[in-house]
Amino acid sequence: MAKKKQFKAESKRLLDLMINSIYTHKEIFLRELVSNASDAIDKYYYESQGHADASQFEIRIEPNKEARTLTISDTGIGMSKEELEENLGTIAKSGSLAFKEEMKKKEENNDEDVDIIGQFGVGFYSAFMVAKDVRVITKKAGSDEAYEWVSAGEDGYEITPCTKETNGTTIILTLKEDTDEEKYSQYLETYELKELIKKYSDYIRYPIKMNVETQKMKEGTEESEKPEYETVVEDQTLNSMVPLWKRQKSKITDEEYNQFYKDHFYDYQDPQKVIHFSVEGNTSFTALLYIPSHLPQGFYSQDYKKGLQLYCRGVFIMDHAEELLPDSLRFVKGLVDSQDLSLNISREMLQHDHQLKLIAGRIEKKVLNELGNMLAKDREAYEKFFEEFGVNLKFGVYNNYGMDKDKFQDLLLFYSSREKKYVTLSEYVSRMKEDQKDIYFVSGKDVELIDKMPVVQTLKNKEFEVLYLTDEVDEFVMQTLMNYKEKTFRNAAQGDLDLDTEEEKEALNKSKEENKDLLTFMKEALGDEVAEVKLSNKLTEDPVCLTAGEGISFEMEKVFANMPNQSPMPMKAMRILEINPNHPIFETLKSLYATDKDKVKEVAEVLYDQACLIEGFAIKDPIAYSKKICELLVK
Repeated sequence: MAKKKQFKAESKRLLDLMINSIYTHKEIFLRELVSNASDAIDKYYYESQGHADASQFEIRIEPNKEARTLTISDTGIGMSKEELEENLGTIAKSGSLAFKEEMKKKEENNDEDVDIIGQFGVGFYSAFMVAKDVRVITKKAGSDEAYEWVSAGEDGYEITPCTKETNGTTIILTLKEDTDEEKYSQYLETYELKELIKKYSDYIRYPIKMNVETQKMKEGTEESEKPEYETVVEDQTLNSMVPLWKRQKSKITDEEYNQFYKDHFYDYQDPQKVIHFSVEGNTSFTALLYIPSHLPQGFYSQDYKKGLQLYCRGVFIMDHAEELLPDSLRFVKGLVDSQDLSLNISREMLQHDHQLKLIAGRIEKKVLNELGNMLAKDREAYEKFFEEFGVNLKFGVYNNYGMDKDKFQDLLLFYSSREKKYVTLSEYVSRMKEDQKDIYFVSGKDVELIDKMPVVQTLKNKEFEVLYLTDEVDEFVMQTLMNYKEKTFRNAAQGDLDLDTEEEKEALNKSKEENKDLLTFMKEALGDEVAEVKLSNKLTEDPVCLTAGEGISFEMEKVFANMPNQSPMPMKAMRILEINPNHPIFETLKSLYATDKDKVKEVAEVLYDQACLIEGFAIKDPIAYSKKICELLVK
């Protein structure tokens, strides 16, 4: 009888750590054992220099409910007695890592040819998360000797000679008994095993096979009213083996890309754009990215998870690698497969390193370039995209303190008063008047309301193009950009536009001087509601308008007001009531000021409320406003 040996690692405590603390999910054990099996076949293939019969390469899974055993076997290189001692008797000793390092030293092989998954040497011990004992039967390729390694975990292991016809390794797990907390029996169910293989090991390059019971129609009963069925056992291959993203792009159809997207990312519509590319170098990876055709469900909820699926050499690692996508591109779906990423010991999460940042940077650059190409070559498609995800690009402008604004500014679209459609900043600047210094914009709830605003009408009459901003983030974007191609962004609804001729300025100043007492009286009548009442040439047809002074604009005031946890003293824009000196209402005001100052006060209050309504502000007393209107109408 073989003598029981103790593990060479520090203590029982270390093994307990390996079994119970490293991995978050117990189901990971199957991924680890299958990955080890794949490594073993890889080693056999490399050491045979490609002369081995590849048709014999396979990984097999066999559940046995009666015996409560799960068997994972491979046709790989197998292990000698010494290798069993070294690899399974020493915790965190990785044969895969040693093999990979050895292959690196060979001049005829470079690193990318050695596609070995394992590197930590702890994956095997994940079996003890679900198994009360583990048997390993193995035979080294080229050897006549086979050995059995047996362990119940912390109490050590035994190695004894045995018989095995073919090279490779068979691992037999005797599963633990079910508890109220854990149902270990689930790992004996074929449907559960199929799902786990599909989730974690679908793209292992060798077939993963299992006998599966299925119902089939009996021959000769197809035409009968009640066809008969029988249970048959089929040998099924559970994995796809060759991932879509590893195939040549020229041989992948649009239908295949679209179906892959809908199957893997749970969408009912085809994506708007597919981005499939590979990068070689110090950090090599392949990315298959999708831009959805519509907002994903729950996109703006706190529960929405951004990020790309991550694979390492075809083995699934995580579903949402957030670090690979900036927040501005959180709408992008897809995956990244790399052999260079540094993973933690359980391969369940990424370690933050330089390589990760490089990949994220390349992905961002590629997506933005593709969007730029779409904008240039397929304007209709881009505008559709922008309707759905434009806010995210705007976020990219002011995020990170505006450090990335140059990346995004040429991808932005704004509705134009001249074109009556979306335009880029570059298009706006290209047709500015020769002496125009500013890019004019006005914010509002929607295009229709903005178009009716007095200041917009004035600018249009003077043949200036105006950008209509309808998103809450737009003014933050303009403040962050500050200028574009040496042209300054200017809120036309804030401050003086300085568009008057010298003659117009002179006439206005004369009128201001003649009517300064009236304007002062109206300011006093309105009190703290306004900072100033003044005459303005900004208006053409409308009697009054409300403009903001220095500081925040009206739209930003509304944005701040809608934010949660508002202070008792909310931020407010400075209000300036501007009066059209050429409108009949001003002549009425002048006449009333000479005869009935109380009536001037009423008219001033009505005009102020009207100006507030035009700007989209609620008035303090709608009932009083209505009464004043009626009184003025009947007198």
